[in-house]
Amino acid sequence: MGELLGIVLAVLVGLALLLRWRRPVWYWLSFGVTLAMLRVRFRYATTMEACRLTMPASRMRRAVARWAGKPVPPQRVPRLLWIRPTRTGVRLRIRLWPGQDAFEFSAASDRLRHSFAVHQVTSREIKPGVIELTLTGYDVLKRVQMPATVERDVLKIPVALVEDGTVHYRDYREVPHSVTVGATMSGKSVTQRTVIKELAAQHVALVGIDCKKIELGPFARRFSALADNPDDAMELLEALVARMEGIYDVIRIEQRISADTPDGEIAANIWDLPVHLRPVPIVVTIDEIAELTLSTKKNDPRRDRIVKALVRLAQLGRAAGIFLDIYGQRFGSELGDGITMLRAQLTGRMVHRVNDESTAKMAFGDISPHAVFAATQIPNDRRGMAIVGYSTGEWVRIRTPHTSMRRAVSACNRHADLTPDLPELARFRPLLDHAPIEAPAVAQAA
Repeated sequence: MGELLGIVLAVLVGLALLLRWRRPVWYWLSFGVTLAMLRVRFRYATTMEACRLTMPASRMRRAVARWAGKPVPPQRVPRLLWIRPTRTGVRLRIRLWPGQDAFEFSAASDRLRHSFAVHQVTSREIKPGVIELTLTGYDVLKRVQMPATVERDVLKIPVALVEDGTVHYRDYREVPHSVTVGATMSGKSVTQRTVIKELAAQHVALVGIDCKKIELGPFARRFSALADNPDDAMELLEALVARMEGIYDVIRIEQRISADTPDGEIAANIWDLPVHLRPVPIVVTIDEIAELTLSTKKNDPRRDRIVKALVRLAQLGRAAGIFLDIYGQRFGSELGDGITMLRAQLTGRMVHRVNDESTAKMAFGDISPHAVFAATQIPNDRRGMAIVGYSTGEWVRIRTPHTSMRRAVSACNRHADLTPDLPELARFRPLLDHAPIEAPAVAQAA
């Protein structure tokens, strides 16, 4: 009987080690989550004390102990409200004692990681006095596997997996414009393909500017307009500005501001317009910003017009349903006048592997120095990994699942019938063998 039990235990240990090596998700769901929850349950109090996350007993208890001649009461451990397993880790909800703050737990995340024997620990404040610790059981970014069910909405698409196992979404209505920076072979193009593949299935117009001539051309069947040289790009951007001004005229006519007009009927952007007047949203993808704005001339009229149009779209395009996705290896002042002003309008910041610290500072210098350091630590063999920074100073590591060119092209071809026909951009539409659908025309101001 003892020998049989030993054989069974040996088989289970061998199976666990094999799964941990080859299938970390299966290992976590079968063995890891149970072991992690047991470690948290039994080690919680001692870990909090060892990491100096406890508080002294109240003055009343200490005074009573002195009066009664008893030992000093022990340190108070933060209350563990609940513990829940997830697909990639464990989540703890903790109530803090008066005098504690969320930063103490964030600063102790590395010590908590070692104490609980997990891959990573992150913390965030839920509300005053309550924080949530996310324990990640394994390196979810080593082999990216997106969840089977993800949230999709108009102009909200799943892009990558976050290091804590959650999904990173690109929500254009929340973050209208973004810049993605990365060195050659960092996975920047993979992110671009993923975004285009997801947007192809939605009722949006895709507009591309690709002065390298090789990145966006394969997706032309799904693009309403495409420019592959600076001259056409300048005219395309100015046509977008003209369309934006026309949309603002429509919004102004529809506002009908008067004393008896309900607040809900006053239009301030395209989403407040009636459906029959609402123009189709436009996502503008610029593949390499340096090829568009870098000029050998000191005073280049074409470049000035390009930058001026981009700045106007970045400042005013959101309400008109025009959104910018700008990609490049660098995005600094060396690209000329106006670039700093343009960069200030791009709320979304994503940095892949970079070759120097100054490139990361261009994106995260005004957000967090820790994000700058993290961007410089991305290894060469982690293509698609990036740092995403937020204006609040927070940042996270993400990694985009590998999207091949063939897969992205197939998605664009499959949804080619969704390509809107924009009259203002008709001369920039790629010449293809399909007939685009008609989009709602932008009414002219009276």
